[in-house]
Amino acid sequence: MEYYLQLSPKAQEKVEFVLKLITTVEKVPEKFLKHLSGTDGLFEIRLEYQGNCFRIFCCFDEDRLVILLNAFTKKTDKIPRREIDQAERLKRKYFSKYR
Repeated sequence: MEYYLQLSPKAQEKVEFVLKLITTVEKVPEKFLKHLSGTDGLFEIRLEYQGNCFRIFCCFDEDRLVILLNAFTKKTDKIPRREIDQAERLKRKYFSKYR
């Protein structure tokens, strides 16, 4: 939530648009949602606004509920390993607590 609140209002609108898209469209274009290869069910929500690339890692709980894990501004072509590791830790924590 902190990350979202730090974004500009227009960038927040873009986040809201993509989240609504994910929750309402059966087949979301890879431009907006992509499985992270080498992970067990981690996806990245992909946003671009004014030349900035924003990423939100998420997973699904029984194909119905989107669980937002962590977010960051992407500054290089490659996703930092620490961001993936953090998302995986948060995912494990969620499923151990709520399942």
